[in-house]
Amino acid sequence: MPHPNVIVLHTTEGGSWPDYSGGSVAPNFTVKGGQVRQHFAANESSRALVNKSGGVQTNTLNVIQIELVGTCEKGGPGLYWPNASDADLKPLADLVRWLTQQYPIPLVSTSKPWLAYPSSYGSKNGQRMNFAEWTNFRGICGHQHVPENDHGDPGNFPIDRLIALVKGGKPAPSKPSSGIVALSAGVRPGARHPQVKDLQQLLIKAGYGPIKGAVTDYYGVNTQAAVARFHDRNPKYKSIGLIRDPRIGPSGFVALQKLAGRR
Repeated sequence: MPHPNVIVLHTTEGGSWPDYSGGSVAPNFTVKGGQVRQHFAANESSRALVNKSGGVQTNTLNVIQIELVGTCEKGGPGLYWPNASDADLKPLADLVRWLTQQYPIPLVSTSKPWLAYPSSYGSKNGQRMNFAEWTNFRGICGHQHVPENDHGDPGNFPIDRLIALVKGGKPAPSKPSSGIVALSAGVRPGARHPQVKDLQQLLIKAGYGPIKGAVTDYYGVNTQAAVARFHDRNPKYKSIGLIRDPRIGPSGFVALQKLAGRR
């Protein structure tokens, strides 16, 4: 997915980390407590939505999917997300902030209602998008809003508070975390991450290669040298005190995408 532009929120309806049937129905990310686990690259299609033949695309339509460990049903297992506190929402807000900085995802909710479960189940109560609405949507929605699906999660989720936290919070720290090793957070030499391949392709297209050998997920010496050439020609993206910074932060990565012809 070159330009993800939608975030879909789910609840797992359980209190522990799911195994997603060995990954066959996994989202991009799972949030539990203060932890985030990543199952697919942010710009890679994941598998948590029903995608029927002959209709519209769901999993593959530039959609980043986030599962929240807990429930949308009162009395269900784990955290009841409609009553989540700001502290409960903070790890999700940090993740959404990073995603909306990295990709062209508007920080807005769907205009469809976020209905309480079980009213949110099915398609009879006006919350689910039709095919055209879904295809044209950009922003944040829930599983209950996606066509070809009948699930009602995440219920009457506090979407306005989430967006307010994302807007009012501090920028994500510019260092790798245990949950997300991302280009904008700084992939260090010697690391492996699916998005390194994207970085290598951008460097080659923008004229900062060549990178010897096949494009891979490994941030090796050749990738580091290409990044150094980018910093040499664009000194404003260097880190203070470093002659050659082996990382590309958010503004540098955006600039590199533009140089490579991406908008």
